[in-house]
Amino acid sequence: MRSVSENINISARRNHLTAGLFVNDRHEARTADSYIERLRIRTPHRRQEIRLLSGGNQQKAVLSRWLAEKDLRVLIVDEPTRGIDVGAKNEIYNVLYELAARGVAVVMISSELPEVLGVSDRVVTMCRGRITAQFDRASANEQNVLAAALPESAGSTPIRNA
Repeated sequence: MRSVSENINISARRNHLTAGLFVNDRHEARTADSYIERLRIRTPHRRQEIRLLSGGNQQKAVLSRWLAEKDLRVLIVDEPTRGIDVGAKNEIYNVLYELAARGVAVVMISSELPEVLGVSDRVVTMCRGRITAQFDRASANEQNVLAAALPESAGSTPIRNA
């Protein structure tokens, strides 16, 4: 229910304090405007309620909060591109790549296998609450990943590293 600006700034708000007590509204406005432009978030203005944006623009606004967070070490995203258009997907992937380039460990949970294979350095499969295999980029392919993730093949086999 909050604005685009508030969603972008919420995680890094402590960096926008004056005298440790007061939020520097100009600094937050500059930060929000910067990420709105950088991620091409389609919004009439930074004060627009985020719920009124398209799904892809909502996702980009929420992800930009983590770009604004300088001390971020690990980011877990669950189905980050579900239900959004191809253009927005690419922009979200770029955000995730940028975070990874900064040294942030990005853990992506996705049921879209092409997405997983396309953006991951390492793939870990689970079945029935257990890790069944780990693959590096070179060995992660549709056949291997599906074989490790499906119950018939994952039943009692030990964890595989490829």
